[in-house]
Amino acid sequence: MSLRFAYNTNGTAHHRLDDAIDLIADAGYQGVALTLDIHHLDPFADNWVQEAQRVSSRLQRLGLGCVIETGARFLLDPRAKHEPTLVSGDAVGRARRIGFLKRAVDIGAILHTEALSFWAGVPKPGIDRIEAGRWLREGLTEVVAYAEAQGVVPCLEPEPGMLVETLDDFAALAVPGLTLALDTGHCLVTGEREPAAAIHEFAGRIGTVAIEDMARGVHVHLPFGEGDMDAPGVLDALNAIGFSKLVCVELSRESHRADVMVPETLAYLQNCRKHATENHA
Repeated sequence: MSLRFAYNTNGTAHHRLDDAIDLIADAGYQGVALTLDIHHLDPFADNWVQEAQRVSSRLQRLGLGCVIETGARFLLDPRAKHEPTLVSGDAVGRARRIGFLKRAVDIGAILHTEALSFWAGVPKPGIDRIEAGRWLREGLTEVVAYAEAQGVVPCLEPEPGMLVETLDDFAALAVPGLTLALDTGHCLVTGEREPAAAIHEFAGRIGTVAIEDMARGVHVHLPFGEGDMDAPGVLDALNAIGFSKLVCVELSRESHRADVMVPETLAYLQNCRKHATENHA
């Protein structure tokens, strides 16, 4: 089978959304990982429904699949990065995050998204982790039920430093209907498993996958060839489990040279697959 690749719009932050979509399509990707943000389909704009419908039509015309990402930095609070979260001490803040995730589900349904990816959040100092875990499960249960009602696949991403940091943290949640958003680079940061091993172990629970290079122990998304990621091995593992959804490249720090990185990254991934095919011939 042929793996399908997408590029995350958080790596095209200096492009208008339409220009970013065209750049991704022209490079030859099969999809877009759309990070909802103030300049890329603002989920809180008055015309969000019409804009989602317009973007959906554009993606369909271009033959592109879609994954919805929800990691915009200052979308909910212009003064606090990524806040509020599902584990914020303020109940109003947690409700706002849940409301945003529900809006993301609404947009995902319009865009016919393959998956909706989100994370738990970082408990602030003084927050009891057991209490935070309870808040998280309550929020997840509500979001998952809302997503399932609209036919959207909800995926939680273990994120270094967050309450759900590792794959074991994810597995311990045991929230029915919740699937895994696996960022393969994060495995190198936490050191819990090799990325390819994680793919095989969680094959039946993966809802979406992100790939990039990353140095062991350092949570910085890097272009391929600048870290320790065995990209060919990860792609071989995805191929081996029959993964048919989009494999999403996330290079948010490379927006200043997206014109170069978007096509070069796909060329690198395609070259990895070409060599794998030749070696198995």
